[in-house]
Amino acid sequence: MLFRDRRLAVVDKPSGASLLADRSGADCLWDRLPDLLGTRPYLVHRLDKGTSGVLLIALTPESQRALTRAFQARMVRKFYLAAVVGELAPGRTFDIDLPLAPGRKSRYRVAGQRSDIVRQAQGWTLTRPADGGHPSLTRVRALAHDAGRSLVAASPVTGRTHQLRVHLSWIGHPILGDHLYGRPKAPEQQAARLMLHCHRMIVPGYGTFAAPPPPGWLNGCAAP
Repeated sequence: MLFRDRRLAVVDKPSGASLLADRSGADCLWDRLPDLLGTRPYLVHRLDKGTSGVLLIALTPESQRALTRAFQARMVRKFYLAAVVGELAPGRTFDIDLPLAPGRKSRYRVAGQRSDIVRQAQGWTLTRPADGGHPSLTRVRALAHDAGRSLVAASPVTGRTHQLRVHLSWIGHPILGDHLYGRPKAPEQQAARLMLHCHRMIVPGYGTFAAPPPPGWLNGCAAP
Protein backbone atom coordinates (compact mmCIF):
# COMPACT_ATOMS: atom_id res chain seq x y z
CA MET A 1 0.00 0.00 0.00
CA LEU A 2 1.49 3.33 -1.11
CA PHE A 3 -1.31 5.64 0.03
CA ARG A 4 -4.81 5.55 1.43
CA ASP A 5 -7.47 7.98 2.54
CA ARG A 6 -11.26 7.77 2.49
CA ARG A 7 -11.40 8.46 -1.28
CA LEU A 8 -8.42 6.67 -2.78
CA ALA A 9 -6.06 3.74 -2.31
CA VAL A 10 -2.79 3.49 -4.23
CA VAL A 11 -1.02 0.14 -4.40
CA ASP A 12 2.20 -1.13 -5.93
CA LYS A 13 0.88 -3.86 -8.23
CA PRO A 14 3.21 -6.84 -8.76
CA SER A 15 4.03 -8.21 -12.18
CA GLY A 16 2.13 -11.36 -13.08
CA ALA A 17 -1.01 -10.41 -11.16
CA SER A 18 -4.11 -9.93 -13.32
CA LEU A 19 -6.13 -6.92 -12.24
CA LEU A 20 -9.40 -8.36 -13.54
CA ALA A 21 -10.55 -11.90 -14.24
CA ASP A 22 -9.48 -13.31 -17.61
CA ARG A 23 -10.20 -16.43 -19.66
CA SER A 24 -7.68 -18.48 -17.68
CA GLY A 25 -9.91 -18.42 -14.61
CA ALA A 26 -6.89 -17.66 -12.44
CA ASP A 27 -7.17 -15.61 -9.25
CA CYS A 28 -7.21 -11.87 -9.92
CA LEU A 29 -6.35 -8.85 -7.80
CA TRP A 30 -9.84 -7.34 -8.06
CA ASP A 31 -11.42 -10.31 -6.28
CA ARG A 32 -9.03 -9.89 -3.35
CA LEU A 33 -9.28 -6.12 -2.98
CA PRO A 34 -12.49 -6.00 -0.88
CA ASP A 35 -10.81 -8.07 1.84
CA LEU A 36 -7.50 -6.26 1.53
CA LEU A 37 -9.11 -2.82 1.68
CA GLY A 38 -12.05 -3.60 3.92
CA THR A 39 -14.40 -1.84 1.51
CA ARG A 40 -15.67 -2.00 -2.05
CA PRO A 41 -13.16 -0.89 -4.72
CA TYR A 42 -14.11 1.13 -7.81
CA LEU A 43 -12.17 0.76 -11.06
CA VAL A 44 -10.31 3.83 -12.33
CA HIS A 45 -7.66 2.55 -14.75
CA ARG A 46 -5.79 -0.66 -15.57
CA LEU A 47 -2.29 -2.08 -15.71
CA ASP A 48 -1.50 -5.09 -17.88
CA LYS A 49 -0.90 -8.40 -16.12
CA GLY A 50 2.85 -8.23 -16.66
CA THR A 51 3.17 -4.55 -15.74
CA SER A 52 4.06 -3.61 -12.17
CA GLY A 53 3.83 -0.34 -10.29
CA VAL A 54 1.44 2.44 -9.31
CA LEU A 55 -2.24 1.49 -9.44
CA LEU A 56 -5.07 3.81 -8.35
CA ILE A 57 -8.23 2.37 -6.78
CA ALA A 58 -11.20 4.62 -6.01
CA LEU A 59 -12.97 3.95 -2.73
CA THR A 60 -16.18 5.91 -3.40
CA PRO A 61 -18.38 6.40 -6.49
CA GLU A 62 -17.67 10.13 -6.30
CA SER A 63 -13.88 9.70 -6.40
CA GLN A 64 -14.25 7.16 -9.21
CA ARG A 65 -16.15 9.70 -11.32
CA ALA A 66 -13.66 12.48 -10.56
CA LEU A 67 -10.62 10.35 -11.33
CA THR A 68 -12.19 8.93 -14.49
CA ARG A 69 -12.80 12.48 -15.73
CA ALA A 70 -9.18 13.38 -14.91
CA PHE A 71 -7.88 10.43 -16.93
CA GLN A 72 -10.19 11.24 -19.85
CA ALA A 73 -9.03 14.86 -19.81
CA ARG A 74 -5.37 13.67 -19.78
CA MET A 75 -4.77 15.50 -16.51
CA VAL A 76 -3.18 12.46 -14.84
CA ARG A 77 0.51 12.22 -15.75
CA LYS A 78 1.97 8.69 -15.90
CA PHE A 79 5.66 7.76 -16.04
CA TYR A 80 6.96 4.27 -16.78
CA LEU A 81 10.34 2.58 -16.87
CA ALA A 82 10.95 0.02 -19.60
CA ALA A 83 13.87 -2.12 -20.70
CA VAL A 84 13.87 -2.43 -24.49
CA VAL A 85 15.75 -4.14 -27.28
CA GLY A 86 18.44 -2.06 -28.97
CA GLU A 87 20.72 0.77 -27.88
CA LEU A 88 19.37 4.31 -27.61
CA ALA A 89 21.72 7.21 -26.88
CA PRO A 90 21.33 8.22 -23.18
CA GLY A 91 19.79 11.65 -22.66
CA ARG A 92 17.91 11.64 -25.95
CA THR A 93 14.22 12.56 -25.75
CA PHE A 94 11.76 11.85 -28.55
CA ASP A 95 8.05 11.49 -29.33
CA ILE A 96 6.28 8.51 -30.89
CA ASP A 97 3.27 10.01 -32.66
CA LEU A 98 1.61 7.00 -34.26
CA PRO A 99 -2.17 6.37 -34.26
CA LEU A 100 -3.32 3.00 -32.94
CA ALA A 101 -6.12 0.64 -33.98
CA PRO A 102 -7.30 -2.84 -32.91
CA GLY A 103 -5.42 -5.69 -34.58
CA ARG A 104 -5.85 -9.45 -34.48
CA LYS A 105 -6.06 -11.76 -31.46
CA SER A 106 -6.41 -9.06 -28.78
CA ARG A 107 -3.46 -7.14 -30.18
CA TYR A 108 -3.22 -3.55 -31.31
CA ARG A 109 -1.32 -2.06 -34.21
CA VAL A 110 -0.27 1.23 -35.74
CA ALA A 111 -3.00 2.45 -38.11
CA GLY A 112 -0.69 2.58 -41.10
CA GLN A 113 2.04 0.68 -42.90
CA ARG A 114 5.41 -0.01 -41.32
CA SER A 115 7.00 1.39 -44.46
CA ASP A 116 5.28 4.74 -43.78
CA ILE A 117 6.83 5.14 -40.32
CA VAL A 118 9.67 7.67 -40.49
CA ARG A 119 12.15 8.86 -37.90
CA GLN A 120 12.46 12.64 -37.76
CA ALA A 121 14.34 15.00 -35.47
CA GLN A 122 11.54 15.07 -32.91
CA GLY A 123 10.75 11.36 -33.10
CA TRP A 124 8.67 8.89 -35.09
CA THR A 125 5.58 9.69 -37.17
CA LEU A 126 3.80 8.58 -40.36
CA THR A 127 4.68 10.00 -43.76
CA ARG A 128 1.05 9.86 -44.92
CA PRO A 129 -2.35 10.24 -43.19
CA ALA A 130 -3.32 7.34 -40.99
CA ASP A 131 -5.87 4.78 -42.13
CA GLY A 132 -8.29 5.40 -39.26
CA GLY A 133 -7.16 4.63 -35.73
CA HIS A 134 -6.96 6.81 -32.65
CA PRO A 135 -4.33 9.56 -32.20
CA SER A 136 -1.67 8.24 -29.83
CA LEU A 137 1.37 10.03 -28.45
CA THR A 138 4.18 8.71 -26.24
CA ARG A 139 7.15 10.71 -24.94
CA VAL A 140 10.33 8.73 -24.34
CA ARG A 141 13.69 9.55 -22.75
CA ALA A 142 16.62 7.16 -23.08
CA LEU A 143 18.38 6.70 -19.74
CA ALA A 144 21.11 4.10 -20.28
CA HIS A 145 22.14 1.20 -22.52
CA ASP A 146 24.32 -1.85 -22.32
CA ALA A 147 24.87 -5.01 -24.38
CA GLY A 148 22.22 -4.26 -26.97
CA ARG A 149 19.49 -3.21 -24.53
CA SER A 150 18.32 0.16 -23.21
CA LEU A 151 16.52 1.55 -20.19
CA VAL A 152 13.98 4.23 -21.05
CA ALA A 153 11.46 6.43 -19.27
CA ALA A 154 8.18 6.60 -21.17
CA SER A 155 5.11 8.76 -20.62
CA PRO A 156 1.88 8.02 -22.52
CA VAL A 157 0.27 11.38 -23.27
CA THR A 158 -2.76 9.52 -24.56
CA GLY A 159 -3.97 6.38 -22.81
CA ARG A 160 -4.60 3.73 -25.47
CA THR A 161 -4.61 0.02 -24.67
CA HIS A 162 -1.05 -1.43 -24.92
CA GLN A 163 0.14 1.98 -26.13
CA LEU A 164 3.71 1.82 -24.81
CA ARG A 165 4.14 -1.79 -25.89
CA VAL A 166 2.89 -1.17 -29.44
CA HIS A 167 4.71 2.12 -29.95
CA LEU A 168 8.09 0.82 -28.78
CA SER A 169 7.71 -2.36 -30.81
CA TRP A 170 6.78 -0.60 -34.04
CA ILE A 171 9.83 1.70 -33.91
CA GLY A 172 12.07 -1.35 -33.51
CA HIS A 173 12.63 -1.30 -29.73
CA PRO A 174 10.17 -3.83 -28.23
CA ILE A 175 9.99 -4.24 -24.47
CA LEU A 176 11.86 -7.21 -23.04
CA GLY A 177 9.61 -10.05 -21.96
CA ASP A 178 6.67 -8.85 -24.10
CA HIS A 179 5.00 -11.98 -25.47
CA LEU A 180 2.61 -10.05 -27.76
CA TYR A 181 4.73 -7.49 -29.58
CA GLY A 182 8.07 -7.40 -31.34
CA ARG A 183 9.77 -10.76 -31.87
CA PRO A 184 8.87 -12.51 -28.60
CA LYS A 185 10.90 -15.64 -29.38
CA ALA A 186 14.05 -13.74 -30.30
CA PRO A 187 16.88 -14.24 -27.75
CA GLU A 188 17.44 -10.50 -27.40
CA GLN A 189 13.84 -9.96 -26.23
CA GLN A 190 13.79 -12.72 -23.61
CA ALA A 191 13.29 -11.78 -19.95
CA ALA A 192 11.88 -13.29 -16.79
CA ARG A 193 8.94 -10.84 -16.88
CA LEU A 194 7.50 -7.97 -18.90
CA MET A 195 10.04 -5.24 -18.23
CA LEU A 196 7.52 -2.42 -17.83
CA HIS A 197 6.98 -0.63 -14.52
CA CYS A 198 4.74 2.36 -13.69
CA HIS A 199 7.08 4.16 -11.32
CA ARG A 200 5.32 7.51 -10.88
CA MET A 201 1.89 9.08 -11.30
CA ILE A 202 0.87 12.70 -10.76
CA VAL A 203 -2.82 12.95 -9.86
CA PRO A 204 -4.57 16.35 -9.67
CA GLY A 205 -6.09 16.95 -6.26
CA TYR A 206 -4.14 14.10 -4.65
CA GLY A 207 -0.44 14.53 -5.35
CA THR A 208 2.38 12.38 -6.67
CA PHE A 209 2.67 8.65 -6.02
CA ALA A 210 5.82 6.65 -6.73
CA ALA A 211 6.80 3.00 -6.63
CA PRO A 212 10.47 2.11 -7.10
CA PRO A 213 11.21 -0.85 -9.38
CA PRO A 214 11.28 -4.19 -7.54
CA PRO A 215 14.69 -5.23 -6.16
CA GLY A 216 16.77 -6.78 -8.91
CA TRP A 217 14.31 -5.49 -11.53
CA LEU A 218 16.93 -5.05 -14.21
CA ASN A 219 18.14 -8.56 -13.52
CA GLY A 220 14.91 -9.55 -15.23
CA CYS A 221 16.65 -8.71 -18.49
CA ALA A 222 18.28 -12.12 -18.20
CA ALA A 223 16.43 -14.98 -19.86
CA PRO A 224 14.45 -17.19 -17.45
